[in-house]
Amino acid sequence: MLLKSKLIPALGLLSISTYAQNASSSIGLNWYPPIASEINNLSTVINGTGVYGFIFNSSVTPGSYETYNWCNMPRVRQQEYIRADEEWELAYVEVIHRHHKRTPYAANTFPVESYPWYCNDEGLFFYGEPLNPMDNNSAATYWSVYTNPSNPFPPQGFNGTCQLPQITRGGLTDSYQHGLDLLSVYRDLLHFLPANLSTSNSSPFTIRVTNNVITSQVAGMLVSAILGPLSSSSPSPLLIQPSSIDSLEPTYTCPSATSLYASYGPGSSSPAWLAHLTDSAPLFSTLDSISGVPPTDSAFHISFDHYFDNLSSRLCDAKPLPCQLINGQNSSSAPCITPADADAVFRLGEYEYDFIYRSAGPQTLTAAVASYGVYVAELAQNIRDATALTANSPNPPVKFRHNVAHDGSLSMLLSILQVETMVWPGMGAEVVFELYRSTATSSTTATGTDYAVRILWGGQVLNSSNPTLGVADMVPVERLLGYFDGLVGVGAEKVPGLCGM
Repeated sequence: MLLKSKLIPALGLLSISTYAQNASSSIGLNWYPPIASEINNLSTVINGTGVYGFIFNSSVTPGSYETYNWCNMPRVRQQEYIRADEEWELAYVEVIHRHHKRTPYAANTFPVESYPWYCNDEGLFFYGEPLNPMDNNSAATYWSVYTNPSNPFPPQGFNGTCQLPQITRGGLTDSYQHGLDLLSVYRDLLHFLPANLSTSNSSPFTIRVTNNVITSQVAGMLVSAILGPLSSSSPSPLLIQPSSIDSLEPTYTCPSATSLYASYGPGSSSPAWLAHLTDSAPLFSTLDSISGVPPTDSAFHISFDHYFDNLSSRLCDAKPLPCQLINGQNSSSAPCITPADADAVFRLGEYEYDFIYRSAGPQTLTAAVASYGVYVAELAQNIRDATALTANSPNPPVKFRHNVAHDGSLSMLLSILQVETMVWPGMGAEVVFELYRSTATSSTTATGTDYAVRILWGGQVLNSSNPTLGVADMVPVERLLGYFDGLVGVGAEKVPGLCGM
């Protein structure tokens, strides 16, 4: 049941645990390189045209749904989903995906933007309400952004009514559809989730967010889609960890990983990193002259992250590419950033993410394991717990965990899984871990050898460069847990040391 993907052909990494010792084959924890592709070929990136057939200007994907769509990435949905063989029964699911499309971050906007950005077609609701026991109800209050003419200071970024960043109206719609797509598979097709799903303390479904409010904006739409009418009749908790130690974003302190990324990635003096920036000097000159960004602004020039975010956010929201302001005013004769310029930025951004998280060598794995090892340990424990259910286990156990995260979250996870072809995870990019139990055993008598895990990336079976995972289609659970435990330790016991704490 191998699925082939146009999106991302595949996954891999460090010591051996009890699970590893019991695995049918040895656990390899070494780094393995990604496959060579147009994405990581610097000559193609600098001299090429287009962006490999990727989409950057619409949430709608014409043709094959597997196509990379930055604005709305492919994911699990009923139309393309391939069921496991009848000898397997689904026992547990954990989903992690990036938030959906948004405005750019204020730091990624130009000194003076040539047009405004309005968000009057949505509300960002922020309020508290008494619980346990409930008391007086809170009003459904939302932020309404405005500027006062008596305030002499211009806002950073776009004029208008958006709180940068925020999920756009289109991103909210995509979030709702994301929930419906998951429901169409795990409730309607597989009958794994019950019809009367809720997020109460006794629910088999939980949803988790980071401390960045845009993940909660997405989660509200997801919960509405997944719970249906129930979502409006009772409050739904969003699980969140303290901002200082959140493992999902992540935000816990990891000096060693921070230093390692800085030694070969953005801001470094590594010749391998500087090569693409040097080769892109003419492009930077064009972008700077039109945007008004000073060539001395290091944040815009240590990588293509800022230009990528600025331009892709516009295009996903059907806004035009920016033009140069002449004496502070728009002019029909002013030069504009062209689609070819934007494509070059997008090729370079994809190249950078491949380099940072895969192609730069074993250090990419080392840094990712330290930076994202706590979440991986939590994931491993969730899978381990789901294989250890007995008649005395909580009823019902959590069967489906949903995590709304960020591009960095997904990138580090894909780095740890050693995906064969690395891309910059776009809006809504999703990894799903499906735990299956052999139908030859019951849930109360099954042992570790009766379980296997299928990993889906963009709705397709993930391919890993590391042969321990390989084509991640029914990987024995002992092997997957041995891989995770070998890298990060049970309970993330290795992570503090890996972080130099």
